[in-house]
Amino acid sequence: MQKIVIIANGAAYGSESLFNSLRLAIALREQNIQPEVKLFLMSDAVTAGLRGQNPTEGYNIQQMLEILTAQDVPVKLCKTCADGRGVSALPLVDGVEIGTLVELAEWTLAADKVLTF
Repeated sequence: MQKIVIIANGAAYGSESLFNSLRLAIALREQNIQPEVKLFLMSDAVTAGLRGQNPTEGYNIQQMLEILTAQDVPVKLCKTCADGRGVSALPLVDGVEIGTLVELAEWTLAADKVLTF
């Protein structure tokens, strides 16, 4: 089974970078031969992990993360990035966890492909 790590840095809304990374992750999991996908959110992307998002129009990042976590895709938020933005102590989307750079390093070494957004 192919192992793919996706690293996203873009803000939850405003830029479509994070949105596109989640679209790809979902599309990968919908393939006949499902790869193992792991998602690590860094920089402003960590705000996507906050529970209670209610965008007035367009896509809903929380719903996309819930789809992925329901498919057993690990979703981690960079601890340093989350701490710096005050996200660590707030309620997170179900299945989303705080992760470390050491975990990302381990994921990267074990991956067949690493994609960054």
